[in-house]
Amino acid sequence: MRQLLLLRHAKSSWDDPGLADHGRPLSARGREAAAAMREAMLKLSLSPDVVLVSSSRRTLQTLEALLPWPETPLIEPMDALYLATAKQLFGVLNNVAETVRSLLLIGHNPGLHELAQALIGSASSAEDAKRLAARFPTAALAEFAVPGPWRTLGPGGARLVRFICPRDLPLHA
Repeated sequence: MRQLLLLRHAKSSWDDPGLADHGRPLSARGREAAAAMREAMLKLSLSPDVVLVSSSRRTLQTLEALLPWPETPLIEPMDALYLATAKQLFGVLNNVAETVRSLLLIGHNPGLHELAQALIGSASSAEDAKRLAARFPTAALAEFAVPGPWRTLGPGGARLVRFICPRDLPLHA
């Protein structure tokens, strides 16, 4: 069984309207939410082997807030993840090495939300599935169990284990 963790970047700042979207940093609230998600991931022993992260500034800063993990994962920033569609994200996942047991993908909506909705074959919690269907907020984390190989992962090919939103967590400054 493989583990797929989908994390939407934390809340970004809009303080500089002249800044290109790709270069927007995290807001103070985003940094707090990412730190809270780090604590939740550590408590749940969610430590990926590989991290695929969009090359945008806000996704890279979200990743920085999660570090370090007990075991150091292979980290690969990818331009292809920036504003990728669900179809493009499936393509990336289908090319993950079969030796990878736990993968964290840090990306953007709407593609990440569409991917998460498409993946759900069954859910351990109907409430989590409903919450995920409604929205995938910034700094939210969806954990999936993937029974088959990465190369064949497609719609309905995973089980939602849990869905955690920042509002579910105590925030840390």
